Amino acid sequence: MFSPWLRQRKEKTPAIIEKPKPNNMKKYIILLFCVSIGLMTGCKPSREKKITRINNLEKSLFAPDAFSFNQEKADSLQAYYLEFIKDYPKDSLAPGYLFKAANIAMNSGDGSKALGFFDQYIQNYSDQPKAPMCLFFKAFIYENMMRDLDKAKETYLLFIETYPAHDFTNDAKLALVNLGKTPDMLVKEFEEKQKADSLRIADSLAKIRKTKKR
Repeated sequence: MFSPWLRQRKEKTPAIIEKPKPNNMKKYIILLFCVSIGLMTGCKPSREKKITRINNLEKSLFAPDAFSFNQEKADSLQAYYLEFIKDYPKDSLAPGYLFKAANIAMNSGDGSKALGFFDQYIQNYSDQPKAPMCLFFKAFIYENMMRDLDKAKETYLLFIETYPAHDFTNDAKLALVNLGKTPDMLVKEFEEKQKADSLRIADSLAKIRKTKKR
């Protein structure tokens, strides 16, 4: 028979919690890790969802009834493009998305970012149809946005040498001829050319009339 003091001490003694065995603890950690990974991948949009999100934002940004260029939407669309490219760099849609991201940067006035995207395209997708355009647009940005005429000349020449039969080769040659000229200078040259052409035509007509009189 216990004394009252022993009975009271026994009632106050906390229950002993059994520590998990090492094997059970290991299984618990692995299970927790797997659940965490599952939650992360479950929250991440699938490829199809990302494409749908991009398509919907493209339709909204480039809708025929859009009154102005929405920079906020453009920035979001560019971020979606880059997210897709990062997750699926070998996907057939990746080169097109990168080209579009570069064009958004160029049209937003961010020449440095556009150059980076075009360089990335040329480096990673040199066999794709838009690779020549990327090189041409690089020259255009150097000339018209960065005002670096030396780099513009170098890039135009590289484009002409690399793609001599491209549709934009004549544009590149014309850009080299007019490189560094102001709009006023181009207008003046155009007027002088028109005047010279008119004099040449008048002189030819005069010779024809003179021959007929004979």
